[in-house]
Amino acid sequence: MRVVFMGTPDFAVPVLEALTESKHEVVAVVTQPDKRKGRGKEMQYTPVKTAALNHGIEVYQPAKVKDEEFQNVLRDINADVIVVVAFGQILPPSIIHMPKYGCINVHASLLPKYRGAAPIQWAVIDGEKETGITTMQMDEGLDTGDMMLKEVVPVDEKETGGSLHDKLAACGGKIILETLQKVEDGTVTYTKQDDSKSNYAKMLDKNLGKIDFTKKAVEIERLIRGLNPWPSAYTKLNGKTLKIWDADVLEGENETPGKIVNITKDQIWISTGEGILAVNELQLEGKKRMNTEDFLRGYKMENAVLGMEE
Repeated sequence: MRVVFMGTPDFAVPVLEALTESKHEVVAVVTQPDKRKGRGKEMQYTPVKTAALNHGIEVYQPAKVKDEEFQNVLRDINADVIVVVAFGQILPPSIIHMPKYGCINVHASLLPKYRGAAPIQWAVIDGEKETGITTMQMDEGLDTGDMMLKEVVPVDEKETGGSLHDKLAACGGKIILETLQKVEDGTVTYTKQDDSKSNYAKMLDKNLGKIDFTKKAVEIERLIRGLNPWPSAYTKLNGKTLKIWDADVLEGENETPGKIVNITKDQIWISTGEGILAVNELQLEGKKRMNTEDFLRGYKMENAVLGMEE
């Protein structure tokens, strides 16, 4: 098939790589415009653009895909199918129905659960035991199209948003080739989604990472893992931001939420609304990320209460 690929972040790259190594021809890549990033505000390519250029594929970066000028370019390319992975713009019906086989989306959840922008992280935060990848025939709704193939991926006990991202990205590269083969063969089965079983995985922001120690330790620990590496879970210590990167959940009597109730050689125990959060890895504002044992060598924590603003 002649394939146009639409995608932007790291998550989309394994799918693009799988397509370039397959029998299909990736005739064009569409990605978001370059942005200025970092302290130097240098212009940076999207991960998908970098991958496409490495393969010598022509790249288009329209500010708005709905613009008629870009749609005319897309029509002239005359692809058989458009594969969409975390592209970052809503496609108009004119593009969705343009190719012979329409637009196929590779989505990082077992639809209809976790439609929306951040399905990977919310699966961890919500304590799901499994998630996966769904390929879907796109329609005008938000992740509402008919499902094609699914692959289940277990969520490990210490899974982070980052580790699950990598597992699902690799899975996406495999499932898109199976999907396109079934589309070509005419053997693909389309299954409508049950809207009543959907919940929206809203976009992440930094405020989501602020730890509420009145919640259960098990919920806080999942938040820490789900927001690792971005935007990260954090609290305040003596007016400074303290990021928590890894913790265990222990049983214990409840005291003031946020109060440090015990310090061992390699853990800081924090009281929560239910249970103890035992911190293994953390990062104080202006300092590097380190394990608790190293942190305690240079910082005294006795009698501290976390989360207090100055």
